[in-house]
Amino acid sequence: MTKVILKKGNYQRIFSGHPWVYSNEIGTFTAPIAGGEIVEVYDSRNRFVGRGYYNVKSQITVRLLTRDINEQIDEAFFKTRIESCLQYRHKLGYTENFRLAFGESDFLPGLIIDKFGDYFVLQTLSLGMDKWKEVIAKVLMERFSPKGIYERNDVPVRKLEGLPEQKHFLSDPFATKFQLEEQGVKIWVDVEAGQKTGFFLDQKENRQALKHIAMGAEVLDCFCYTGAFALFAAKFGASSVLGLDVSETAVAQATENASLNDFGKCCTFQAANAFDMLPLWAKEKKLFDIIILDPPAFTKNRAGIEAAARGYKEINLRAMKRIRSGGFLLTFSCSHFMEPGLFFEMLAQAAFDAGKTIRQVAFLSQAKDHPIVWSIEESNYLKGFVLQVI
Repeated sequence: MTKVILKKGNYQRIFSGHPWVYSNEIGTFTAPIAGGEIVEVYDSRNRFVGRGYYNVKSQITVRLLTRDINEQIDEAFFKTRIESCLQYRHKLGYTENFRLAFGESDFLPGLIIDKFGDYFVLQTLSLGMDKWKEVIAKVLMERFSPKGIYERNDVPVRKLEGLPEQKHFLSDPFATKFQLEEQGVKIWVDVEAGQKTGFFLDQKENRQALKHIAMGAEVLDCFCYTGAFALFAAKFGASSVLGLDVSETAVAQATENASLNDFGKCCTFQAANAFDMLPLWAKEKKLFDIIILDPPAFTKNRAGIEAAARGYKEINLRAMKRIRSGGFLLTFSCSHFMEPGLFFEMLAQAAFDAGKTIRQVAFLSQAKDHPIVWSIEESNYLKGFVLQVI
C-alpha cells in the first residue's frame, strides 16, 4: 500500500482527530497514486497516522477512515462502521426516520445516509467514498432489507472532487414520493425532487420548541420549505400559521402537507420572499406572535462571512420589529462558518437597532443523529435561538 509522508510541522489538528489532510501538508509518497486509492499516512518521523483515501484533484488530498494500523478498508469495514452508526442512534432513541451516517462525525468522511422508514437516501460527496458506493448499498440491503435506496449526488461540492452531479436508484426503482410521520405529524417526502435528501432531519427536535408557546398564536414561518415548522405550530395550537417560501413547488408541497394533517384551515402558504414581505408588513403595521427564520446558508465559505452577517442581521431585525411585545423569535443559521459567537453578536446588534429587548429561552443545535465532534469544527453547523422579544 502506498505511503503518504507528511511534511515536518505541527499536526495537532490531525492528531486530535480531524480526518482531513490537505495537499500543502504532504511531503512525499512512495509510489504513484490513483484517485480514490486507499493509502497509509505517516508523519515526518515515520509514525503511523492513519489509513484513508486519496484524491490529487482535491485540496483535501487524504480523508482518513481509520487510525488503527490493523484495520483494513473493505466491505467488512463498512459493515462494522454502519452497524456502529446504527447502535449509536438506537441508544439515543431513534428508530424510524434519522440520519444513519453523518460523514466525518461518524468516521465515514464524505458519506451521508438518511433513513426514512423503509427507504434510504445516500450521498457520496468525495471520490474515495464514491468508489465504495455500491458496497455501501449492498451493506444496507443485507442489514435492513429496505424497500429502496436512492442516490442524491446532485450536489455542487462533488465538482471539487472531480465527480459529476447525479441522482438515480441504487436498488430496484420505487415511488420516490412517500409519507413519513414525525411526532404524530404526517409529511410527504420526495427523495428525488426535494432539497438535499428530501427532508431536513436536523431540525426535527427543534420543532418541539414550539410546544406551549404556539398555543393561540399567530405564526409566521419564513423560508418554510415544505412546512414542517408550520405544521408543528398548528399541532401545538396556533390560531393561524402563514408560511413563506420563494419556491412555488415547496409551497405546493407544504399546502399538501397541511391538508394531509387536516391543518388546512389553520395553515396557509405563499410563494414569496421574506426579505420583501417583512418591509411591506412594516408599512401595514402587521404583527405576529411568533416568527420562525430558518433560511438556507447565507455563506458556504469564510470569504462570505461578512456579507452573510449583514443578511442575517437584516432579516432578524425586520422580524423582531414585526413581533408583538412578549412574542417569540425562532431563528437559525445552518452555516458552520457563522460561528455561535458571531451569530449571538449579530442578534444582539439586530435587537439594539430594532429597539427591542431579547430574552433567551433556549439555545438550539442540530439533532443528535447529526453528532458534533469537537475536534471537527465543520461538524458543528446548525445553531439557533428561541428568543422572547420585548
